[in-house]
Amino acid sequence: MTKTMRFEIVRLDDTNGSAADRLIADAETVREFVQAAARTGERLLIRPCPTV
Repeated sequence: MTKTMRFEIVRLDDTNGSAADRLIADAETVREFVQAAARTGERLLIRPCPTV
């Protein structure tokens, strides 16, 4: 059985860089968020998430 890799996506506030929102997601969802952020200029922090 293969475990799906999970990532934590943190949206960063444009004003001060603090965490505005957090989401645990799989790789496909991360790709969608990155593409959307690239279009809008949104800042994200993405890091591997420990096993949930």
